[in-house]
Amino acid sequence: MELTNKQKAVAVIESLQTGAQEPVGYINPYKYIQHNLGVGDGLAGFGDVLANAPAEGFKADVLRAFQDGEYVFLHTRYDFFGPKAGFDVFRFEAGKIVEHWDNLAEITPPNPSGRTQFDGETQLADTDKTEENKQIVSGFVNDVLKDGKTEKLTAYINPDKYLQHNFGVADGLDGLGAALDYFASNGLVMNYDKVHNVLGEGNFVLTLSEGKFGKGEHVAFYDLFRLESGQIVEHWDIIEPIPPVENHKNSNGKF
Repeated sequence: MELTNKQKAVAVIESLQTGAQEPVGYINPYKYIQHNLGVGDGLAGFGDVLANAPAEGFKADVLRAFQDGEYVFLHTRYDFFGPKAGFDVFRFEAGKIVEHWDNLAEITPPNPSGRTQFDGETQLADTDKTEENKQIVSGFVNDVLKDGKTEKLTAYINPDKYLQHNFGVADGLDGLGAALDYFASNGLVMNYDKVHNVLGEGNFVLTLSEGKFGKGEHVAFYDLFRLESGQIVEHWDIIEPIPPVENHKNSNGKF
């Protein structure tokens, strides 16, 4: 039986650990556009990564997998040149992977509420509300994170239940507010300048954004949200610096 695109994407990531060859066949050998800026374009770039694997190999545990039309997005615990948390996005054409984006970060200790980058809800629900939930999350990221309209927080986030997996932020609106205050009082920034994509399935929505973080470093923000009854109740994220152009191994750009 033909695998779904979601199953194919998971198999490709898991093959990093298992060494299985069949999943490589799910990638279009003539068109594979790579947006990981540390990897060369095409299947040749993917092959170079495998050829340079450490002696102990890679590890990959896919924790969450979702599909939105031609896109599949995954949340994975890696040991990929060191322990990492990762989001991967694949685009399919005619059942083959033709494009890949990702964001990776070092694994951190639990946050002030004891949550990690990986735990929390995994169950897909509300598949009839995908588009509605994507609109809610798009509104939150654009209104609050991009345009700074913090007075709209409770229009998007459940004030009584907001589970936070960012390593430096505690649960609830109080935790988010404390983090924003810390940034402001220490001359740090978290600027979302452009939202490049919004992907969702049911109660989970992933946004891919570009901006500045900390002392103004150019970064990619990948944010995964879970919703209940039209409000955001859980959040995971990965922030990765975007290297200068002279260090890119392909010319496709981060987004």
